[in-house]
Amino acid sequence: MKKIAFERRLDVLDMVMASKSGHIGGSMSCMDILVTLYYRVMDVGGILAGDDVRDRFILSKGHCAEALYSVLADRGFIPKESLRTFAEFDTPLSGHPTKKVRGVEAATGALGHGLPLGVGMAMGSAGRVFVLMGDGELAEGTVWEAAMAAAKFRLANLTAVIDRNRLQISGGTEDVMPLEDLGAKFRSFGWELRTCNGHEPGEIADAVTKDRPDGRPLAVIAETVKGYGSAVTENKADWHHSVPNAEQYGQIKSDLKRGRDGRG
Repeated sequence: MKKIAFERRLDVLDMVMASKSGHIGGSMSCMDILVTLYYRVMDVGGILAGDDVRDRFILSKGHCAEALYSVLADRGFIPKESLRTFAEFDTPLSGHPTKKVRGVEAATGALGHGLPLGVGMAMGSAGRVFVLMGDGELAEGTVWEAAMAAAKFRLANLTAVIDRNRLQISGGTEDVMPLEDLGAKFRSFGWELRTCNGHEPGEIADAVTKDRPDGRPLAVIAETVKGYGSAVTENKADWHHSVPNAEQYGQIKSDLKRGRDGRG
């Protein structure tokens, strides 16, 4: 799983470099979560078939669409060669995911909307619904309105995974709008709460699949590093929306290859 995640990070790097657009920091931090869900947890066959009762995934942090596209391409939803068109004029692979892309359940990117969408889907289907959220978007009031509704309607088929990298475009989350004690907040809203290392696929999979008390939605706080995989990008808010120059590109690519090959 970790090797696959580094391969997908290399996809993201090339997509951002070619298009001169994208979100490296958050894409790198959430990649292990995406890979664990799509390669180990969710029934991808049912999603590809469009089964009525299927697993559904919502990328609430829609600005990290390139991370999702790289995974969808490798899992057979879209052609791999289409990744070269990311953010080009008239491509379906726009900077935020839309339903023009096979496998995308909802257009996202207006932060704070993914969890409300997930609540509606979980209410309307017996299938599992997974929502991947950024920690910066938890300042949005719609998140907590949805959290109340999820507990009220006892949506045990709903799982929210928070990419807790502690950085957003304007700086540290605890400086911009403090979130801690984040776990206590979710518990107070009636959710089951778990934490994990967001770069360890085994921990992620255990957190999202272990049995939970009947009738409770599940929140998983995945502790991650913004820009994970290269010293050039790690833990630096500037890489929320930066594009590497040629020298940086070469160094980041080298670092990611070392990570992929277990030499990081």
